[in-house]
Amino acid sequence: MPKVVGIDTGGTFTDFVYIKDDGSIGFFKSLSTPKSPEDAVIEGLRALGSGETVIHATTLGTNAIRGQFGIEIPKLSLVTTRGFKGVIEIGRQNRPKLYDIFFEKPKPLVERDFIFEANERIDAFGRVLEKIREEQIEEIGSKLKEAGVSSVAISFLHSYINPSHEKTAERILSKYVEYVSPSYLVSPEPREYERTSSALVNAALMPIISKYIERLNKRLKELNVKELLVMSSSGGIVDAEEASKRPVQLVESGPAAGVVATAELCRMMGINKAISFDMGGTTAKAGTIVNYEFEITSEYEVGGESNHGRMIKGSGYSVRFPFIDLAEVSAGGGTIIWRDDAGALRIGPKSAGADPGPACYDRGGKYPTLTDANLVLGRIGESLLGGKMKIRKDLAIKALSSLGEPVEIANRSIKLADLEMARAIRLVTVERGIDPEEFVLFAFGGAGPQFAAELANEIGIKKIVIPPHPGVFSALGLLMADWRFEDRTAFPKDIEMAYRNMEEKLLKKVGRVDYFIRYADVRYVGQGWELTVPVGSPADIKEIKKTFNKKHFSTYGFMLESDIEVVLARVFAVSKREKPLFSAPKIRASGRAKGYRKVYMNGEWIETPIYCRYSLDEGFKAEGPLLIDEYDTTTFVPSGWRVSVGAFSELILERM
Repeated sequence: MPKVVGIDTGGTFTDFVYIKDDGSIGFFKSLSTPKSPEDAVIEGLRALGSGETVIHATTLGTNAIRGQFGIEIPKLSLVTTRGFKGVIEIGRQNRPKLYDIFFEKPKPLVERDFIFEANERIDAFGRVLEKIREEQIEEIGSKLKEAGVSSVAISFLHSYINPSHEKTAERILSKYVEYVSPSYLVSPEPREYERTSSALVNAALMPIISKYIERLNKRLKELNVKELLVMSSSGGIVDAEEASKRPVQLVESGPAAGVVATAELCRMMGINKAISFDMGGTTAKAGTIVNYEFEITSEYEVGGESNHGRMIKGSGYSVRFPFIDLAEVSAGGGTIIWRDDAGALRIGPKSAGADPGPACYDRGGKYPTLTDANLVLGRIGESLLGGKMKIRKDLAIKALSSLGEPVEIANRSIKLADLEMARAIRLVTVERGIDPEEFVLFAFGGAGPQFAAELANEIGIKKIVIPPHPGVFSALGLLMADWRFEDRTAFPKDIEMAYRNMEEKLLKKVGRVDYFIRYADVRYVGQGWELTVPVGSPADIKEIKKTFNKKHFSTYGFMLESDIEVVLARVFAVSKREKPLFSAPKIRASGRAKGYRKVYMNGEWIETPIYCRYSLDEGFKAEGPLLIDEYDTTTFVPSGWRVSVGAFSELILERM
């Protein structure tokens, strides 16, 4: 029985990665069970013989807010300051679709009849102007209990400066309602709408995530699993209790794991500028790593829409919480290919998912997908998962034929996908003032290695790394992640003292901290929004201004002589965990092609050699075109690229 197992539940596959007794990595994949995600987790662990510690990444939070069938948002309530009952409905007045006269804002998570106003008031300096009336909160609690409300959010004016009134309401309402989500614990920072929305999203997820973790924990104990840990959206591991109290931090837990794994491999290889490119069955995600650290953002919209990877403000539910900065587009192996009303070929945003999946999976899928396209073009073979899963080319051809000549449709759809994914990468590079040509592309996920080279051609990237076990690399990131806990202070008067106080608080909470990471949300005085910048130790306002000016110039193309203000000081406490060894299993280090397959490239069919990745030793070199098969994916090396095997069993593709 392995000591540690990482489990990443995705839209199509659930990935399992574990550390063997000798420190090497074992792995396998199984189809996800979307209606009951814990079923795939338990069945996989049974096949594995269980494990002592399970580290889990889940998309349950995102699916719940998006309204996935079978996941019901509980009856919610909101308690806020008198006069602010309409803060959720008013929002920021962003109009995501400016010229769409039929556009409707997302339905509020809480009904207006269940929004209660409390007679209390704290000013922007934290002074109590009107003391909270406990008897009024008791009355509200009684009404909530009578109405069958299971979860309540609390958001009082300026509680990020003085949370005393929220703490009082939290104490009282906990007697009447099972789940209480005060904003000072979820998002202790300014901006009333964003903070209230964050507390509400957390309140909506608390019953769902808590019950899921409770169910999963119960079934894990039957398998003698001792500990359940969860990946957070900020790239660190938290325990089950923390995940249940602040489930808002699990919204992007799966994608975060892949970036963490990329950062760790970058550190091992000495690559300080990298782009993490994770293309799975449903979506493709891109993020950047600079000096072995991933970018962090504090702004996100759960359940919102995106346009070519760009989040459309006002289309979802605002959350202010640290997330790894990712751009996500609807381009995965299961992304459906279709024609619009004008007859133009389109891809996404709908996905075939795990059930029924792409047409070639022979599970009832009728719509053509990008996996079907790659199969028809010869880029992947007619089996997956080491031969355990057969895929049918005839069904792929039939599905693609519904749109036109199958090879032509497949080729055009792949080019559309390349353009879509290139936009996502430009979003986290060019639009952040970064030149992508200076970066190395780390491509993984079941579909990432199939698209990496042509995507790099589109962007101008000259070097690609395909990490070991690319199809389960996000799950591997769960084993690479460290403990990471976060705290923040709004408008600190003494910046260094604020950081020290937060670090002492986190040290008491965590017990052991290897190092702290400091960030600050900074703006010019009078500006409406901030940029997040790293902060050194000791914190010096002059150095913070230099860093901010540089980032402001690279982001917007100018900087001002104005003074700056630190809106938010943030600290991550990091405790290191033991990491697995990077090594791929060797079948037979022959270095010879195992066969040939015709692949459609540049308008013609080319007889292309196929290699088994596990038969390639360090130092192996070859020029494209060629294919490299392994358990969970195929790496496509087109003409104009050469490939070699590195010291950590990684494939290195370089443009010739």
